Amino acid sequence: MEFTGLHRALGAQPSPLTSELIDEAVRAGLKESDNLDWKSDLPPAKDIAKTDFPKDVAAMANAGGGVIVYGIAEEQKAATQRLDVGTLSEAHERALRSAAVTAISPPVFGLDVVRLGEDGGRVVVVVVPDSLDGPHLIYKGEYFGAPIRNDADTVWMRERQVEQMYQARFDERRYAHEALDTLYDEMATGRDTTERAWFVGVARPRVPIVGAPRIEREYARSLAEKGGILALVYAGRGGIHPLENVDRLNPRPGLRRWILANSATTERTLWKEAWSSIHDDGAATVASAVGGHRTSDGETSGDAVDTSAIECAIADLLALVHETADDLGTRDYEVRIGIEWAGAGPLTFYTRSQYGINETATLPRYTTIRTSIRPDVDPAEFADIVYDLATDAVNQAGVRAPSLMSRSVSD
Repeated sequence: MEFTGLHRALGAQPSPLTSELIDEAVRAGLKESDNLDWKSDLPPAKDIAKTDFPKDVAAMANAGGGVIVYGIAEEQKAATQRLDVGTLSEAHERALRSAAVTAISPPVFGLDVVRLGEDGGRVVVVVVPDSLDGPHLIYKGEYFGAPIRNDADTVWMRERQVEQMYQARFDERRYAHEALDTLYDEMATGRDTTERAWFVGVARPRVPIVGAPRIEREYARSLAEKGGILALVYAGRGGIHPLENVDRLNPRPGLRRWILANSATTERTLWKEAWSSIHDDGAATVASAVGGHRTSDGETSGDAVDTSAIECAIADLLALVHETADDLGTRDYEVRIGIEWAGAGPLTFYTRSQYGINETATLPRYTTIRTSIRPDVDPAEFADIVYDLATDAVNQAGVRAPSLMSRSVSD
């Protein structure tokens, strides 16, 4: 799903960009703004770095993101009619994406290029993501400048504005780090970590959704169901999946989030206790008991952690992130995972096989892992991201590689 400046101006819900949305904007005579720009023609693919395209993209990124729509006539900044930009070839699209990376510093990643309409009314929409890496600069020989949208115009920042944007970059990074830690602490609070070890994993967009309508219950249910299915692609049923032990069909309302409450509530199943949440801003969380699991030989102690449970928890968390990001249009995520244990003595990690339990490591404390991921990549590449994070997690537990995962899983 997308929630762009076009959606905001039309009062539309998050939804894919469509030709009908463009028609509605033209009928309404929608005016350009700091996050919406009408263009009649596409920039040529040849020497695109010398056109205004890099400046337009950098200006949008510096102003919080927006959309540039090619194939719209305007009068006094208001859309008047659809034109036709012709066919956008794959080579031309690659040139657009390349220019956003090579002709802008720092690069603007995650550009979305959408073709809409049929012959006689074809338009191309370039969605520029918000960025925490501003100011984005344009170089002309030995000189550089920082463009920014000022309502419907693109202007160059003054020195003071550049200074303020650099300060904002550092402040936002610090805030994002603190917000992730707060989310982690929320998920870890209240768990019986003196009795058994818990996996805690949280993921939050570097640029959370702002201004979008709140997620509805049905929507949260759908994301949870799709996340649970995708998690089994990343890690099969050789371990305990948290998303199979929460109530995915009946999310509970929480503070700007939907809570997937534990469904393993009986005396026979409580050892599989798990909690999860989906947030309005695109964040996702998973907490699951990974100590004290039952095996064929009986119940283990609370300080004994099955490494397959860690793999499953990571698969579930990142599957939920992938589906949430895909539907809400969020991109870069910061992730923090850890094993919380407050009991006496160290943690003991083990693997299971047909030959029984094999102890792999004993740790006084499990070190928190932090990483950044991009969900808007092809399925095989994202599966490798899941695998790499799981590898880091089980390496610390004395295991060379995940046992339930493999590289380059595709749909």
